[in-house]
Amino acid sequence: MCLLEVFEKFPDQEACIAHLEHIRFGDAPVCPLCGSHKVVRKSDSQRIGRWNCYGCGSSFNVLSGTLFQKTKIPLQKWFLALSLILDAKKSISSYQLARHLNIRQQAAWFMLQRIRSEMVAKQHTIRLQGIVEADESYIGGSPHTNDPIKTTKSIVGRGTPKLAVLGVVQRGGDVFAQVSGDRLTGENIAKFIGKAVIPEGSHLITDGFRSYNAVQSFLKHSVFKRYGGKFRRGIHTNTIEGFWAGFKRSWFGTHHWYKRKYAFLYVAEYCWKYNARSNPDAFGTFLKDCFAFC
Repeated sequence: MCLLEVFEKFPDQEACIAHLEHIRFGDAPVCPLCGSHKVVRKSDSQRIGRWNCYGCGSSFNVLSGTLFQKTKIPLQKWFLALSLILDAKKSISSYQLARHLNIRQQAAWFMLQRIRSEMVAKQHTIRLQGIVEADESYIGGSPHTNDPIKTTKSIVGRGTPKLAVLGVVQRGGDVFAQVSGDRLTGENIAKFIGKAVIPEGSHLITDGFRSYNAVQSFLKHSVFKRYGGKFRRGIHTNTIEGFWAGFKRSWFGTHHWYKRKYAFLYVAEYCWKYNARSNPDAFGTFLKDCFAFC
């Protein structure tokens, strides 16, 4: 959904609330605290979208338990922020978002992190099957010198102090990636791939890193030899390498740097947008996902 559509469909707070109520409640409003259907809309015109529950005696609104809960930022600005972040292939910085929405940078950063947190939740539901490719990448440094963050050594790839990110992608399908907090051992890699890939009917393709051999106990595995050897039809890792290329453009082109403790949020954002690349209504899908885990 483009910015003009957001302005047209959601001109005020009441229109935003009505849309979210339609997504979450449909024709049967329910209390998110106790699950009771004995609810009635509050008549207080100063508090749009408030409900009273006769089951537990509480007051609630459609935002309860979501990323919008207790927000003081108008929902129209939330919808505009969501439209901007989903449309930005290389992501968007909090400073740029703050300029677009005419809010403080701290508020923009808060909104972006909440949106990314919802994308993290979606990642845990992804299961891949078929021909899948796995690889790891490393975040940090300069695109020209490959120097790791805050170091002077020029170490590239495995062995670098950069932040390692593991990824696995289904050809023509979704991707699952996460920050690796541990060493890239065979045990850790097998655990990661086992969580994301359905073994039955799947074929994993990786490079020659020996730790990937740990998956052979439960998954068909082929190795793509990058240098030398005879090329075999279909045995390549082009898909996952293309994903990493786009992901690193968001690092070099937009963010430049972020704290390691927040890296998983940025990884989840790029994964979510990659998985929604063919979705004509990514905006609507995201809002529906916000209520799927409530």
